[in-house]
Amino acid sequence: MARATGLARGTVRKYAQAESFPERAARRPEPSRLDPHLAHLEQRMPQGCENAMELWRELRDRGFAGTHRQVHRFVAEHRTRPARRAARKWLARTSSPAPDTIALSSPKQLAWFLTQPVATLPPYATAAMGRIDQDPEAARFGALAQRFATLVRTCCVDGTPPADPAGELDIWLDAARLSDIPALMTFASGRERDGTAVRAALTTSWSNDQAEGQISRLKMLKRTMYGRAGFPLLRRRVLLAA
Repeated sequence: MARATGLARGTVRKYAQAESFPERAARRPEPSRLDPHLAHLEQRMPQGCENAMELWRELRDRGFAGTHRQVHRFVAEHRTRPARRAARKWLARTSSPAPDTIALSSPKQLAWFLTQPVATLPPYATAAMGRIDQDPEAARFGALAQRFATLVRTCCVDGTPPADPAGELDIWLDAARLSDIPALMTFASGRERDGTAVRAALTTSWSNDQAEGQISRLKMLKRTMYGRAGFPLLRRRVLLAA
């Protein structure tokens, strides 16, 4: 248990042998520079003075060496009416409610939108892409990302590749290099380094999906059995599942 939780053995033993849940002891308030002046604050605030800066100046003249933030915190905790510049939570909700705001999509959601056919996107995704297109650089990024996703989808999924997939890839790589968008330029450089494999994926019907799937399955078996059994049982699980 100590290894699993990262706690000391003595701590684990104490909790394991406890008859009831050990409640955390309440922290004793630490002394503050404001303590000698609390009587003055408790006298002035009922008189109607709840201006923290004014109270701080009075305390400073009386020898208080702390900052105005300490006085601000005390006044905020003991305030009996809203401040002149009241926070929103103090204001009565007499005005009409603010219109609902549209939540922004997360980066993962936007990445998914960019890889899907535009015609199949739900209305909220189309609206999100419309907001993204208001920024010129984001619009260029989105257009190039969708072009690459469409090329891969038509060649590898739909089975309706263009006449020259390799040529389309070269055109896209040139456009990505000239986009001045660091993320796209880095992605294009990586595709160029693996140019032979990428072109083969776009132009041939062969795939290493089966091999990658088997490798992932073997890794999963090894990780689930690590430290639990020896090689004979691991070999048996692999062969019986094949």
